[in-house]
Amino acid sequence: MPNLLALDASSSACSAALLIQRGGGEPRLVSRFALTPREHTRRLLPMVDEVLAEAGVTVAELDAVSYGRGPGSFTGLRIAAGTAQGLAYGLDLPLLGVSTLEALALAAHRRHGVEYVVTAMDARMGEIYVAAWRCHDGAVEALREEAVMPPQRLQLPEMAERVGWYGIGSGWSLWEKMPTEVQSSVTQRDVEAEPAAEEMVLLAARDHAQGIRPAAHESQPIYLRDQVAWQKGK
Repeated sequence: MPNLLALDASSSACSAALLIQRGGGEPRLVSRFALTPREHTRRLLPMVDEVLAEAGVTVAELDAVSYGRGPGSFTGLRIAAGTAQGLAYGLDLPLLGVSTLEALALAAHRRHGVEYVVTAMDARMGEIYVAAWRCHDGAVEALREEAVMPPQRLQLPEMAERVGWYGIGSGWSLWEKMPTEVQSSVTQRDVEAEPAAEEMVLLAARDHAQGIRPAAHESQPIYLRDQVAWQKGK
């Protein structure tokens, strides 16, 4: 397993995580997470230093860097992308962008063991960032691609009536504006959850193992503002 560093500043939270494996032992995950609105620039690099110091790892021992590529706060995404790119460039390492919505889905699965997850983040301007996932055995499978839309237009995959859905993310604070069929299908919600580097580093390790290792200049934040529709699938 490679030594991977992840960082995120896509929401009100700021986080860093390190996944390492030494001497054939079990992988070790070290992370930091804090709700720090408008303090991401000041807090992100110290968090990186903290996880490296706790694990006893130097940046020279890293095999790749990853970050929350979005969707999320435009300013936060730029902060994370710039910091991650600076590290990856300086160390000549691959840079893996990880979906903030996929990280939320994995968080719901890890914490609560749920299988079907709808992630929704508040996109401001009366919209939400959304996606739907199936989680099983620690893996995450996309059932609907990520998009941005008004909460009134949210639709679930057609199997929605046959399964129980778990809603996670700040977008569920707009619950009252969502269609009644969504409200009847989503049986549990976690409105307070924010994307975290802890899940991102696990998703980055998966991608790295699959040979996904883009150069630092190839990675770009994902804003989604140009995608305005999320069609109901067949």
